Amino acid sequence: MKLGSQVVYQIYPKSFCDSNHDGWGDLNGIISKLDILQELGVDYLWITPFFTSPQKDNGYDITSYYEIDRRYGTMEDFENLVEQASKHNIKIMLDMVFNHTSTTHQWFQKALQGDPKYQDYYIFKSSKDGKAPTNWVSKFGGSAWEYVETLDQYYLHLFDVTQADLNWKNPEVRKEMANVVNFWMKKGVKGFRFDVVNLISKPDVFEDDYIGDGRRFYTDGKHVHEYLKELNENSFGKDSEILTVGEMSSTSLQECIGYAGKDAHELNMVFSFHHLKVDYLDGQKWKLKPFDFMELKQLLSSWQVGMMEHDAWNALFYNNHDQPRANSRFVSDEKYMDKISKMLAVSIHMSRGTPYIYQGEEIGMSNPEYQTIEEFRDVESINYYHILRKDHTHEETMQIIRARSRDNSRTVMQWNRDQYMGFSDVEPWIPLPKKENLVAYDEQLKQDDSVFKAYQKLISLRKQYAIIQDGDYQLLFKDDPSIYAYQRALDHEKLIVLCNFYDKDVDVNIDVKGMECLYTNEDQSTHLGPYGTRVYYQK
Repeated sequence: MKLGSQVVYQIYPKSFCDSNHDGWGDLNGIISKLDILQELGVDYLWITPFFTSPQKDNGYDITSYYEIDRRYGTMEDFENLVEQASKHNIKIMLDMVFNHTSTTHQWFQKALQGDPKYQDYYIFKSSKDGKAPTNWVSKFGGSAWEYVETLDQYYLHLFDVTQADLNWKNPEVRKEMANVVNFWMKKGVKGFRFDVVNLISKPDVFEDDYIGDGRRFYTDGKHVHEYLKELNENSFGKDSEILTVGEMSSTSLQECIGYAGKDAHELNMVFSFHHLKVDYLDGQKWKLKPFDFMELKQLLSSWQVGMMEHDAWNALFYNNHDQPRANSRFVSDEKYMDKISKMLAVSIHMSRGTPYIYQGEEIGMSNPEYQTIEEFRDVESINYYHILRKDHTHEETMQIIRARSRDNSRTVMQWNRDQYMGFSDVEPWIPLPKKENLVAYDEQLKQDDSVFKAYQKLISLRKQYAIIQDGDYQLLFKDDPSIYAYQRALDHEKLIVLCNFYDKDVDVNIDVKGMECLYTNEDQSTHLGPYGTRVYYQK
């Protein structure tokens, strides 16, 4: 498999397309849109979890790894999806949540009943001085430990209280995880995305964190590379056609070289998130600041160079189901929203790595700008609303929630301008945006200069040009305060990429004489216009 030629499209099925009139997206809804996805040109569909779940964390709290939640369809529907996608030259990638299960999972329920075998599937600890075993903070707020009175023990949950962390030290747990992967491989699945997988190795000794929230003790833990090598060997590593990517929380470049290096025998590639924290004040998600363009440029470039120099592989993205929409987040300007969406796409798609497109990104969908907390559905956002209200006014709190909420990316797909945007013929599970200037998919398909056509073109260029797939990367204009520019090189070929992140004309002092312009989002001239982008090629 040539990683550089692949493009992955992420589907959040709950919000993609509703085929059975219940306001909730489903597998048959995905099947109904395969023609459009093939027209776009993508190779894989990464579908976020649709397994049985109480939906406390929108499916990332799994009750059974082997069963499909009836709200999404049946196993027959899934098998049909795999078959129909294959006919469209598209493969299916599933989302594996292996750090934790729902507390409704039969393993955890047996643990609560006192079964020692299944108690060892999780991380139970006795109290320390009458309090929780450590002072670690859950990523959703509050303590990372929950007391079970009948057991007189606490269990660890790095996320919601209903998401109990698995004990990967237990070889039986590791065997169970390999069995899950093998089950879905037999169903024809050709890709796996592993959720927060660098958190699976917990420390030998649990101690308080007096300078942070505890993550330094369990992030990229002592045995994580050992566990991933074992999982690789016992499941997906047996099929060279399987594409794997790991979501790496609070990781480092050096660790990711280990996860996704050419000879690592762990994963094909990694998601890292440092570039999506450049608008975090003091590194904290729930503290706002204007995005730092120079930091964004430095981070994008350092990961490009660092992974390249060690023959490791990046997943390229700005958007996913956990992030605000990039066109609203970094350079929001309604006047130029189409140009912004195209420029951001170029900055990613011409880079070294495998691009990931999050549903709606390819038509320029933006944040919904909800006005009340009642419109939000995300458990993290609702929890933090109450936490933030202790120190902020309601208006200040809402400003933060609007900017940071995961619901920004979870609004339903805007297929047309019908009452429910073509997603469903009944009211969706999440409120529709009430803002003006909403985009619609059916209109974009007909417009020659639409955001959709830009994404289609960029995907086509990647498949056509080896330099985009395999070329080296070099940052240009390192100190320029407005331009993110880089050069790709392969043998005697050269590709120059120019991206203006601001709403002003910029003169770019670079010689492109004799080079072919493969793509631009504006009329060519001697300067880059507001949010302008160009891709030049020389053979």
